[in-house]
Amino acid sequence: MAAMDDDEAYILQLALDEQRKELMAAQTLDSDLDLAFHIQMQEAMTSSLVLHNNNKSTSSTKMDTEDDVVPAGDVKDDDVLGVASSLLLRDLECYMQEYGDRKRSSEEWRMAREDLDRRIHDQKVASEIETLPEDYWSSYGDWFEKPYGNNSKGASSSSSSMVGSEVLRLYFKGLVSEEMIRDSKVVVAGAGIAICDGKDNLLFHSRKNLKVLSSEAAELEALIEGLDKALALDLKSLTFFCEDNSLYHYITGKLFPRNSQITTLVNQVDLLRRKFTYCVPSLLTTPNSIKFAYKSARDAVVAQIAWTEETCNGKTKRETCTICMEDKDVAEMFSVDGCLHRYCFTCMKQHVEAKLHDGRVAKCPHAECNSEVAIDSCEKFLPPELVKVMDQRMKESAIPTTQKVYCPDPKCSALMSKNEVLEYTKTSFVGAERSGARKCMKCQKFFCIDCRVPWHYNMSCNDYRETSSYPRGDEQLLKSLASKRLWRECAKCNHMVELLEGCYHITCRCGYEFCYTCGAEWKNKKPTCRCPIWNERNIIRQPQRQRQRQRQRR
Repeated sequence: MAAMDDDEAYILQLALDEQRKELMAAQTLDSDLDLAFHIQMQEAMTSSLVLHNNNKSTSSTKMDTEDDVVPAGDVKDDDVLGVASSLLLRDLECYMQEYGDRKRSSEEWRMAREDLDRRIHDQKVASEIETLPEDYWSSYGDWFEKPYGNNSKGASSSSSSMVGSEVLRLYFKGLVSEEMIRDSKVVVAGAGIAICDGKDNLLFHSRKNLKVLSSEAAELEALIEGLDKALALDLKSLTFFCEDNSLYHYITGKLFPRNSQITTLVNQVDLLRRKFTYCVPSLLTTPNSIKFAYKSARDAVVAQIAWTEETCNGKTKRETCTICMEDKDVAEMFSVDGCLHRYCFTCMKQHVEAKLHDGRVAKCPHAECNSEVAIDSCEKFLPPELVKVMDQRMKESAIPTTQKVYCPDPKCSALMSKNEVLEYTKTSFVGAERSGARKCMKCQKFFCIDCRVPWHYNMSCNDYRETSSYPRGDEQLLKSLASKRLWRECAKCNHMVELLEGCYHITCRCGYEFCYTCGAEWKNKKPTCRCPIWNERNIIRQPQRQRQRQRQRR
């Protein structure tokens, strides 16, 4: 239906109401006339039977039969008229219902456009405030104001002009996923879209359930949904970002799809693009930008796999955890931020605790998924002590092994990066890079990066090692323990390595490869020494050797 102003809508409403009143009045009048006619015929028939009951019984019977036939025909015509008027009234009511629905939908989209325009205005004002000099803001910040719209009508007109003048960004994601609903596996699909400004600030997002399609078809369906929503918001200029290279080449015409379904969807995208003043595709270069659309698509999938269940506390939404295969409340399901795979709190707690126990960073339990579990989100199911440990592990994993350095003060032991602590020391110590002096970023104490001891002023590292202040006990104890247990020190990161089983080719956690027997470096997966590569006692697992000994004793 074409858009109309309030006066035209009011006139149309009056005309429809008048037509409905006339139809109902005509139907009522027709019903009254029909009733009066039947009453008159009944009275005539009764009088005729009383006067001519004895002499003209045959005639009376004939007349009775004819009288019954005549009104029957009239009643049939009246029924046809009544049915026709009822159908017409029903059509009018359906039309009025449809008109009301469209009017409400138009009002909702108008409010959405106004909200989108307000968001754009707020983002512009925020960006302008960030660029203001500090002295200007301190002097005139209290009087700085840029309100949205001047009056009720001005806001609407400002909305259309502002939204139409901005080149916004459209991110879309079509997701096809295999999920569990109770004891059965199902494949569901969902689409998510996100409209952002030039700085990827979210302005509008939406989701939609899709039929099960291929991944390419789901992506195109999500793009079509995004373009439809952009047109409904009266956007004129748009840049949409394709995550898949093939999809980008299909839309730009560099490749032609072989599937007829994909061809149809690509043509539909091309038709929608022509309705914009400016609408161009672009390849996605920053995967983090699509996170809003990805989350909306995942929400559409979750909405299809969750079901309602009656409990003692009322109706609740339930979902199946794919690890323990138990039905859980939706509020007890955890969603990994990077990939949005969902598992129950109990399973995630056990998974994260196991990874922390092994000294590793927790990642998504889904097979072949490398998304890391965010620390803040773990507060839902982990105690505060474990959250702190996880935070420390995240910091350790973010620093390369060769760059890690700890404060030698036992009361501090802060973890820092070599480059980071060097830049920090340069601000307060002249010649820090040449001397080896470093300043702890936590306790502010100086230490030697080479000796890993408190800073020895006016003394070289060699001279300090000859003094009694050098902590020989700990070093000698470590060397004695390493020699006793046959540990080997990595020549690159100085970490101790212990061989439990396997060959003598060692790959340290810093990436350095060397021979465990003599410490010589391995290059291109080949040794530079002539030491044996393996020994039988290290290749055969310990339990197997014990079983062999038990068999020999028997």
